[in-house]
Amino acid sequence: MQQRGAAVYALMRMLSAVPTLLLVVVMAFLLMHAAPGGPFDEERALPPDTEANLARAYNLDAPLHEQLLSYLGGLVQGDFGPSYRYAGFSVAELIGAALPVSMLLGALSILVALAIGLPAGIAAAIRKDRLFDRLVTGIAMIGISVPVLIVAPLLVLVFAVSLGWLPAGWSGNPTAPALVLPVLALALPQIAYLTRLMRASMIEVLASDFIRTARAQGLKTSTIIRRHALKPALLPIFSYLGPSVAAVLTGSVVVEQIFGIPGLGQLFVRASLNRDYTVVLGATIVYASMVIILNMLVDIFYAWLDPRIREA
Repeated sequence: MQQRGAAVYALMRMLSAVPTLLLVVVMAFLLMHAAPGGPFDEERALPPDTEANLARAYNLDAPLHEQLLSYLGGLVQGDFGPSYRYAGFSVAELIGAALPVSMLLGALSILVALAIGLPAGIAAAIRKDRLFDRLVTGIAMIGISVPVLIVAPLLVLVFAVSLGWLPAGWSGNPTAPALVLPVLALALPQIAYLTRLMRASMIEVLASDFIRTARAQGLKTSTIIRRHALKPALLPIFSYLGPSVAAVLTGSVVVEQIFGIPGLGQLFVRASLNRDYTVVLGATIVYASMVIILNMLVDIFYAWLDPRIREA
């Protein structure tokens, strides 16, 4: 019965994701077309005949609702359309080249954040109100307060310019050293958030009655953490990881711009500046899809850990 309930809950969550994604696509499409300017606006005005031919070639002369229906029809077939500014390239090709780069950086940064943030949060919770706890909490607060826009240039200034230990940017086929600074710049805010979240969650769990019972039985602290406290303390972490992982995996605009990384974030910025509607929409759909899918997976996993959620 529990497995059947979990399967029904997962199916309902997947079905609810479809209208959400459809709403995101429609809203993004309407907002892009409501923005001033167009994909073929230049500093020098095009001749009327040339502008009309371009609009006809890309179906931009059709009524807005027909353009929307045509775009949705293409999406159903997996067609994101052609790029308006990159001649000869489809949106799928551009995203297919940029997304793996962003996902590589994002995956590495998430692994680094989990490897550092979770142990630091647990260690701080065990030593609550001691010097180590205050030190970790203070560093985490600094990590949360200082934006990536400042952290990334500082990393370049210190480790690339002053010390010369690491490359300052991305050139050609990147080597492992070239990945260090952008991965670190992406990971530092996540480390700070995970540390504080894990600390708060672990302190709450350690104050529970079942933990006090485990202590009364004479179990070691490490055994209590591993066998009894870790699993319930991780629940808020999974809730946080859904949207944060999607944001990191699809690329940080700031980090990719600073380090010259040809990822999805940089592609999105250039497409926005160039009014390349289809590329902006394609990137938006990829990001929204990842947010929805990851949040759905988190909810399903959360329901598996806590049956009360799927019974609510």
